[in-house]
Amino acid sequence: MLGFQPPSIGDEEVAAVAETLRSGWLTSGPRATELERRMAEYLEADHVLALASGTAALHLSLVALGVGPGDEVITSPITWPATANVVVHTGATPVFVDVRDDDLNIDPAKISEAVTERTKAILPVDLAGQPSDLDPIVALGIPVIEDAAHALESRYRGRKVGSICDVTCFSLYATKNVAAGEGGLIATGKPEIADAVRDLRLMRRGDGSRYDIPVPGYKANLPDVLAAIALVQLDKVERHRELRARQFALYDEAVADLDGVTPLARDPRDTHALHLYVVRIDPERTGATRDEYQRALMEENIATSIHFLAVHTLTWYRERLPQQFRLPVAERASNEVLSLPLSPAHSDDDIRDAIAALLRVHERFTQ
Repeated sequence: MLGFQPPSIGDEEVAAVAETLRSGWLTSGPRATELERRMAEYLEADHVLALASGTAALHLSLVALGVGPGDEVITSPITWPATANVVVHTGATPVFVDVRDDDLNIDPAKISEAVTERTKAILPVDLAGQPSDLDPIVALGIPVIEDAAHALESRYRGRKVGSICDVTCFSLYATKNVAAGEGGLIATGKPEIADAVRDLRLMRRGDGSRYDIPVPGYKANLPDVLAAIALVQLDKVERHRELRARQFALYDEAVADLDGVTPLARDPRDTHALHLYVVRIDPERTGATRDEYQRALMEENIATSIHFLAVHTLTWYRERLPQQFRLPVAERASNEVLSLPLSPAHSDDDIRDAIAALLRVHERFTQ
């Protein structure tokens, strides 16, 4: 079985973990601090804070902005449920608006139509590594929390993702381009948000054994063991990007002539993070559904994934939240998207094996 997105872990990561364990730091310590410093340089951000997960980064960003009961947060339905779940956790209501057909990122024109007096924040998602169209979103004058879990290396119109919005949140999950296993980051240019998140992620201590808390915060700090892995992965980020770029090129060439199999658009004005290679399967042109393609590829020993099923169609949201707007683009895409194997842990021959299997499956369905 060719894995979908195995992490690329080597002896350097193993050595970094062993060194950290010997140092006596199991919780947040000097390596977490070093990760924040180096990520601030990499992301061209004034402040970066390390957290336990990308989900925690999103949640604490909302709390730091004062989002709570009675508020609304506009976001994309084409995302992992955590993006919407954290809005619910604050007591606010997620408002889903439709996505653009080419890259499946949130449509800025539809955002403006959804703004009300209750709108407290906008939460766009950079799907697969393609930045959302940020300028018109930021121009609305509403706080923007960017979900850049897929977009660590991305630039939008020449500007580094992480330096544009009020807050940008990244993930260090096992499948991400910098993979620590778990972890997240908040990048912001606003010192008041950075200070708020510091208070929220971990209890501050005073002198000696006396302590105090300014707010009833959360336990959302990143331990040094994971920070050590992330630091090594950051050293490899450009090399890993080169490997994924080769894999993207192989896929681009292969699917160019496959009728009904279309990759998501990548805007040439931006730097794409190349996190996922997502295609859409048009059942009318291919003769089979996305799910049938996925099952057939599994029979060929090729693992794939789905990014994503539209959040508003999932049971909890479908049963509890009346849909405010029609979302035909998201709903159609939800049934068509399929992510192909992609990882710096894969060789070019691994990707050629995945392509050969895709070609066989496509030929069988289109005969």
